[in-house]
Amino acid sequence: MNNERRISMSQIQEQRHVYYDHDLDIEAYNLSGIVQKFPNHFHEYYVIGFVEGGSRHLWCKGEEYDLSVGDLILFNPRDNHYCAPINGEILDYRAVNINPEIMVKMAGEITGKEFTPYFIHNVIYQSDITRSLNDLYNAILNHAPKLEKEEAFFFLLDQVFQEHVMPFDEISVSEPDQQIKLLCTYMEEHYSKNIQLDDLVAMTNFSKSYLLRSFTRQIGVSPYRYLQTIRIDRAKKLLEQGILPIDAAVMTGFADQSHFTNFFKEFIGLTPKQYQRIFINPKGKKNE
Repeated sequence: MNNERRISMSQIQEQRHVYYDHDLDIEAYNLSGIVQKFPNHFHEYYVIGFVEGGSRHLWCKGEEYDLSVGDLILFNPRDNHYCAPINGEILDYRAVNINPEIMVKMAGEITGKEFTPYFIHNVIYQSDITRSLNDLYNAILNHAPKLEKEEAFFFLLDQVFQEHVMPFDEISVSEPDQQIKLLCTYMEEHYSKNIQLDDLVAMTNFSKSYLLRSFTRQIGVSPYRYLQTIRIDRAKKLLEQGILPIDAAVMTGFADQSHFTNFFKEFIGLTPKQYQRIFINPKGKKNE
């Protein structure tokens, strides 16, 4: 079964539809008429998406892409990225978000061996895989039988794994140095606190300017953007559990609910209340 909420934004005829499917344990997004820029950020999950209409300029891990209809987008967890309209064009976009645990399990189903997958390409221009992604999205949207959804999910990932995936431990990925890793771990463990630049500097032998430059170069986002991304990810989990937005804001270190709402919408494209509704049925009970 899947629980859904249709979310329409009246301004500029934007529409943001989000569905959570409990059978597959994935989120499906459909954004249409979008003019919003999305800031430099990352996710803790995998994203498989495609441009359904319009165009976008995408920055991902230091590379730049001009996206148009039919282009496939693949993000690994922690792939920093941001995008902006091209010539004011609106964006229509569909995607599924998949937790790492699900991807590891699916790697075992598809290849016979569980491993952490790594997308070796972030953008595939004019990819036929978009058809399989669209089939999966429509199966979720139309409340298709579980078997149909499972087949669509398998066929999509089978194509992606065959053409664009390698095991993470076989990929040469540059690692941040130990002091930068220490800062990341500190922010991940103390995100609810009022962390200052002086706090981070005190943990290293860096000057403020060197810390900011080094962190941003190695991680792909600034320390502040990293902290806010971690906070938003933790807040999403609290909202999914039914925690009120005002309480989630406090628990994740935001100064107030307004500040929290603005950041959440900037990162996710939805307000916290809109996001939470996809996990709650009309009677207000959490779906099992």
